[in-house]
Amino acid sequence: MDGVDELKAKQAMPAEAAGEAAAPTERMRGSNQSGLRAHNERAVLSLIRRHGVMAKADIARRTGLSPQTASVIMRVLEAEQLVLRDAPRRGKVGQPSIPMRLNPDGAFSLGLKIGRRSIELVLMDFVGTIRARRRRTYPLPKVAEIKEFVAEAVTDVLQPLDVRGRARVVGLGVAMPDALWDWAEELGAPAGEMDEWRHVDIAAELAALTGQPVHLANDATAACAAEHVFGTSKCADYVYFFIGAFIGGGIVIDGDLVIGRSGNAGALGSMLVPRPDLPGGRPGSYDQLINSASIHILEKMLQAEGRDPQDLWKVEGEWPELGPILDSWIALAACGLAHAIVSATSVYDFECAIIDGSFPQDVRDRLVAETAAAYGRIRKEGLSPVTIRAGTIGVTAREIGGASLPFFARFLLDHRVLYTEKA
Repeated sequence: MDGVDELKAKQAMPAEAAGEAAAPTERMRGSNQSGLRAHNERAVLSLIRRHGVMAKADIARRTGLSPQTASVIMRVLEAEQLVLRDAPRRGKVGQPSIPMRLNPDGAFSLGLKIGRRSIELVLMDFVGTIRARRRRTYPLPKVAEIKEFVAEAVTDVLQPLDVRGRARVVGLGVAMPDALWDWAEELGAPAGEMDEWRHVDIAAELAALTGQPVHLANDATAACAAEHVFGTSKCADYVYFFIGAFIGGGIVIDGDLVIGRSGNAGALGSMLVPRPDLPGGRPGSYDQLINSASIHILEKMLQAEGRDPQDLWKVEGEWPELGPILDSWIALAACGLAHAIVSATSVYDFECAIIDGSFPQDVRDRLVAETAAAYGRIRKEGLSPVTIRAGTIGVTAREIGGASLPFFARFLLDHRVLYTEKA
């Protein structure tokens, strides 16, 4: 199964919501009759989500359920308006089959991206379509401003929904960097300005503010999850880079998003890469990838030329004309990314490397092309070759990944439970 559900290992929610979420986890394991049904319903919904449209016979075959059980489950899900009937399909003999698909209006979730330079809230439907969004930029993330934004934005994005639709909002997924306060110096924050993040339980604060169960994930991991679930790259094994103010990443192995022993797998921004042009440095020196392939480095380049770096964040995914400064940044970022990809493939033989980020599509495409060129110039004896590709989600990957969390907590199957589709 897909790996977004692995992010539940990093969820944080209020006590009452946590208790509410714990029961379905036990029921999924089939310990009693109601538990078996919950497991099977999640399996069916997960299968339809993966394939888009499926007939009951195919659902029964892939899940290992009897045709009668599959029919009962489909009637229940249809009655709950989680699935819809598609146009009948006639075969050579017998009755026409009636494929089923997810109902876009069957459930909704809220996805919040708390970034180092901007915050965005989206309303997403059950098939991953963004229905509404709100965004704000800032020099630095501050708890009070974020709470104020969320209070206003939730009201705004829910406005188009009727009473029934609002009742089908199942939670808030939050994608944000880990240990936000650790990067205060790189963000140009005054001493102590970010310390409030050390002590705030942002999940509990947002749960109290919105009345929704809150699910928390690392922002780059959430972006990787969005690519894995909703993207079209079709790789089963890949290393993923998402470039925002800072770069982060994720790892997908054998079709599963890997979060690691402590939830820190894919911390690619911390990887050491050659950096011969470090200020005051010397050829052959090294630095973390975060200090070459991150937009905060481009901000510093702009500041050195007397330009306002906030221009990069005013409109998500749209940048002003940057000229030679952009050329220099892309060259620097591509060099770091290429070395990081080679290092990653020495640990696991990934099929491809995927690069996405908070920048215009033409910038992403240039960065991918230059990374591939730099990768070609590095010695790789003993390593399997990888394809370097552009991500297929784009600037909203973190928000979409965050919004996916409540769906996996409520409706979809945890891939760690035995599931016969892989057989």
